Amino acid sequence: MPLNAPGLNPVEGIWSVLRRATVANRAFADPDDLITAVRRGLRQLQGRHDDLDGRLSGTGTGTGASL
Repeated sequence: MPLNAPGLNPVEGIWSVLRRATVANRAFADPDDLITAVRRGLRQLQGRHDDLDGRLSGTGTGTGASL
């Protein structure tokens, strides 16, 4: 997978959600503060299967994709 193809990289879809909701407009005191915020955002996303599936569907890595 090319690194410059954000549409094919499943991490980019998840990161875009975190950037807009969890880390937007916020100054972090230190790296641990950032890590805590990102972990909190990821935990919140775990229950939103429909949103995650929509983000991953174009990459072929969604929950319905076969290996």
